[in-house]
Amino acid sequence: MTGVHDSEAPKAETCRPAHRRSASATRTALRSAAAFRFGKYGYEGTSVRDIAGDVGVDAALVYRYFGSKEALFNDVVGAGKIFEPLLEEPVETIPDWFCALLSGTPKEGDFPHPVLSVLRSSGRGEALARLRADFTKVFTERLASRLGGPDAELRAELLAAWMLGTSLMRTEIRPPALIAASDATLEQYLRAGIDVLLSPAPRDGAGTAGSGAGGHADDDR
Repeated sequence: MTGVHDSEAPKAETCRPAHRRSASATRTALRSAAAFRFGKYGYEGTSVRDIAGDVGVDAALVYRYFGSKEALFNDVVGAGKIFEPLLEEPVETIPDWFCALLSGTPKEGDFPHPVLSVLRSSGRGEALARLRADFTKVFTERLASRLGGPDAELRAELLAAWMLGTSLMRTEIRPPALIAASDATLEQYLRAGIDVLLSPAPRDGAGTAGSGAGGHADDDR
């Protein structure tokens, strides 16, 4: 399938002939092309040859600079680095970030957020599984430290699970109701759930989270 999506490569990176770039500029161009393809087509749907073609270089140069497709993917995703802007913001801004990431429909040619390179990648390869595990570990550990309060780690992991699950459902499984829902409707439900997870649940006298309205904590069962 190499070359099928060539016209969709980031225009800013392909318009400059490779021989006029420095080594540093070529690495940057390869990272940009890789992030675009990984974010849009996933890990399995992206080839080193396609990435190299987007930049106008030979695939061997990709291996020379990065070593392997897995190493390039890891470099683009950047493990914890991609979360720094989010984790440096006040906790109350997290719902805005989540909703923008999960409910928006990217326009053709838009440069995908590095997080989407993980979330939208399909396949069960060892490399992708390890990168997803790293993603979850970094995200939940850092976010839990910001959340504080009871069950901070659990709440952070639930947020990560929601982010991963929602993104994969929208991009891979594509169930009809989820796909048909407007961005405004998705944001309404996402924001409500995220707000709950960002705030510690009240605990009853037994030390367990209360059920809240509509729960069954007081039922005689």
